[in-house]
Order: sequence, then structure tokens, then C-alpha cells
Amino acid sequence: MSASNITSSHPAVFLLMGIPGLEHLHIWISIPFCSTYTLAMLGNCTLLFIIQANAALHEPMYLFLAMLAAIDIVLSSSTLPKMLAIFWFRDREIDFYACLVQMFFLHSFSIMESAVLLAMAFDRYVAICKPLHYTTILTRSLIIKIGMAAVARALTLMTPLPFLLKRFHYCRGPMIAHCYCEHMAVVKLACGDTRFNNIYGIAVAMIIVVLDLFFVILSYIFILQAVLQLASQEARYKAFGTCVSHIGAILAFYTPVVISSVMHRVARWAAPHVHILLANFYLLFPPMVNPIIYGVKTKQIREQTLGLFLRKEV
Repeated sequence: MSASNITSSHPAVFLLMGIPGLEHLHIWISIPFCSTYTLAMLGNCTLLFIIQANAALHEPMYLFLAMLAAIDIVLSSSTLPKMLAIFWFRDREIDFYACLVQMFFLHSFSIMESAVLLAMAFDRYVAICKPLHYTTILTRSLIIKIGMAAVARALTLMTPLPFLLKRFHYCRGPMIAHCYCEHMAVVKLACGDTRFNNIYGIAVAMIIVVLDLFFVILSYIFILQAVLQLASQEARYKAFGTCVSHIGAILAFYTPVVISSVMHRVARWAAPHVHILLANFYLLFPPMVNPIIYGVKTKQIREQTLGLFLRKEV
């Protein structure tokens, strides 16, 4: 066979369908999507600015919150602009390698977010169970090491994905039945034996969700034991009140994951757009609500935010 007749095993571009079955509603669906993205960017950028500008907030809890805000900005920005291009301009084409990059960022930063939420649970455990050793345990160097470990774990787990997908021949067409390049949606287009990809994807998801959530729950069991041992009811409320924002962030991140996972296994009869909307909710909801949760429930953040906007009005 001549070199001119040899074609690439993968298409030059994929076509993202958006939300199959709801194409006629794309323009209306874009309104809450765009609003959510705007709120997420505004909220997380404000959080980062406030934490960076105030030396009093350069404490472990707020440094972890800054990591969470930065991750949420990247997580939203890796998918939402392309989604809006699909909804508004019907720009469905995405280059094959751009698709792999989007997938890598999407899954990597989701893993990083889970790791940061676990680190924040550890922060609350030390603050409540070992308050006298808080500053000696959670040093700046340890926080940097935790951040680097979160990045290293995500890169280690996700770097194989693009290479695993690049080796396939895609004979089922270029149409991805999704708003973005999700791993399993791309795998469905591949020919040949995809069992390893299926097992790898499920194994990574289970390891991250189950292990991280297990250690988060374990941290809160120890925290609850410590809180119940406090003498006064006021002290108990105050101690547990410092955890409310983190519990809200955990629920915002893990609840959509669990619901989506259950729906995929229990409600396979559901229309494809139901699963896609749930997947989008998982991507959109945490980045939007995290700044609101911490802005409302954390006194220092609330005061600094109000001070920032009041100064602008004056």
C-alpha cells in the first residue's frame, strides 16, 4: 500500500452533539449554563483575590480554599466555553488532540478537587482534635507538599488516558453524544478491545471517590467524637460551626457524583439527555456554590468581601 493511501487511525476532528434529544432547546439551556459559569468565575476569582490580598488569610484553611477556587476555575473553563459555542453557534467540531487535552484537564482537575477536599477535612481534624499542635503540624511546607501530591496523583492517573485512546481505530464515526470529551463517550466510538479502558476508567473513579470519601468520613468521625467531649454546648456549636462550609463543599462535590453513578447503573432506561444533564450538573454546580458557601458561612471571607464591594461603592 502506498504512503498516500495510509490514513490516520483516528479522525482529524470529533463532532460534539451537545445534549442529544434537546437540540431544539440548546439556546434556552445555554442561559442557566452561561449564568452558572459567570457566577463560578466571579465567585472563585473574588475568593482568590481576597485570600491573596490579605496576609491574615494566609492560613492553612484559606490556602486550601484558594487551591479549591483555582481548580474550580480551570474545571469550569475546560468545558463551558466550548459548550456555549455549541449552544450558540453550533460550533460542534473539536480537534482530536484538543479533545484529548480537554479530557485530560477535566478528569485531572476533578481528581485534584477531591484531593483538596480531603486535605481540608484533615485541616478541620487537626484544628478541632489537636488545636495546640495546629500550627506545628500544618506548616507552609506541608501545605505545599499536599498540593504537589494532589497534582502528582492526578497526573499519574490521567496521563495514560490520552495514550490509551490514541492507539484505537475509530470506526463508529466522529459523533460524540455529549457536550464535552468525556472518557467513556469517546471510548464508545472506538473499535477493537476497549475492556482495559473501561476497567481503568471505573477503577480510577472508584479509587478516588471511595478512598477519598472514606478518609473524609473518618476525619469527621474523629471530629464528632472530639466535639461531643467539649464541656459546653456553646463550645460544641462553635467547633462544629467551623466545619459547616467544608461539609457543604463535600456535599456539593460528591452528591452529583453518587447520583450520576447510581443513575448510570440503575436507570439505564433513562433518556441519554438525562445522564448528560446530570454530568453537566456535576461540573457546573460545585464551582458555582463553593464561593457562595464559604462567602456566607466563613466570617473572615464574608467581611473581606463586603469590605471590598463597599470600598468600590465609596
